[in-house]
Amino acid sequence: MLKTLKRALLLSLALITPAVADTFVFTAIPDADETKLRERFQSVADYLSQKLDVDVRYVPVKDYAAAVSAFRNNQVQLAWFGGLSGVQARALVPGSRAIAQGKEDTQFVSYFIAHKSTGIEKSDSLPDAVKGKTFTFGSKGSTSGRLMPEYYIREAFGESPDDVFSRVGFSGNHSRTIRLVEAGTYEIGALNYAVWDSEMEAGTIDTDKVKVIWQTPPYQDYQWTIRGDVDERYGDGFIEKVQTALVEMKDPELLGKFPRSEFIPASNDDYDSIRNTAEEIGIID
Repeated sequence: MLKTLKRALLLSLALITPAVADTFVFTAIPDADETKLRERFQSVADYLSQKLDVDVRYVPVKDYAAAVSAFRNNQVQLAWFGGLSGVQARALVPGSRAIAQGKEDTQFVSYFIAHKSTGIEKSDSLPDAVKGKTFTFGSKGSTSGRLMPEYYIREAFGESPDDVFSRVGFSGNHSRTIRLVEAGTYEIGALNYAVWDSEMEAGTIDTDKVKVIWQTPPYQDYQWTIRGDVDERYGDGFIEKVQTALVEMKDPELLGKFPRSEFIPASNDDYDSIRNTAEEIGIID
């Protein structure tokens, strides 16, 4: 009886293990409301499952650092990263590649927003009036919510954010930045323009309390990054199959959840400027 049970157990494991091993897992930086992220990326998982003919699963993570760690540890094989988190992840996993980006990600921008109590009006340059105010970034690992806003703050004032503002915080994500500035918890904030525009379209921003006061110059941002060893696990040419599936994603409803008009091919070299900026201001070595 014991031998029979052992054989049954071994047979069960043999049947289960290949299915687990064949599951293609991806994640994404948690840059917005969790409910919206789950809806968006479950749709992507369903789409990729059909295109790649493998089981595809989306797993959420708690923060940007966790997304990078999951990629490094091979808990996920693909990730929707921001510019900075993608640079960090690829540095940790030799052979990993940026394979696709939104068309809009080649010319991404950040918005600086202000609470109405500041009286600051929209300007073509970062207004001097932000000095001495309270300020919040998004996540510490965010390109559009931290890296590039900090770069432009330093460029405008020749000082670090801690010296420019009376208090500096980190909201954790772009949606939260809007809520904190809207509530007056912070007077100024910086965030991803796409999240602001999406929430404006949805009517979830009280424009009597908060408004955009400045838009940064454009830069490279989000991208899909894949581990370089996935061909060994899923078969030769799998990286190219994933890239093709992403670039051929044409469903307007699915693209609108990002929101992006389309995805286009990307390469690691596209993000050299992001890496250089992060090194310049000391975020990465």
